[in-house]
Amino acid sequence: MALSTFGAIMGFAAEMVGHARAAYEALFEKAKDPELKATLQQLAVEEEKNQALMERTRREHVTEMILEPITGLYKKDYDVHLSQAEQKDDADFLKAALTLEAREKRFFDDASAKVPLPEVARIFRKISKKKEENLGKLQVLRSAQK
Repeated sequence: MALSTFGAIMGFAAEMVGHARAAYEALFEKAKDPELKATLQQLAVEEEKNQALMERTRREHVTEMILEPITGLYKKDYDVHLSQAEQKDDADFLKAALTLEAREKRFFDDASAKVPLPEVARIFRKISKKKEENLGKLQVLRSAQK
């Protein structure tokens, strides 16, 4: 499905970060390593804030963007399927978190280039930068586990 309107992009972004928040909360419950648990909890809190930001941004800017067509963004390009059956230990939970953060970084990078409203593009770039920082933290945790 194409994300061809501002509303569709913002709705997808809110849905995506909401699903990530739920995944982080589930992974937090299963994780054993205290540092990983703290990181997962921090990521869940961050996603809750991001979801509220997406919903607020959509409300504030939807009238400005309602007729602006947007091309080149598709939901399928950001699909991630995390099988809970495959998540058995902290290494698997960490891999899932890396997958989610990388997907969101890619989406926010792509969307920031497509959305013609500078304030929204700036918000997307800011979130993308935070996702890059999160990926770095998760990579450090992964290195420590080995």
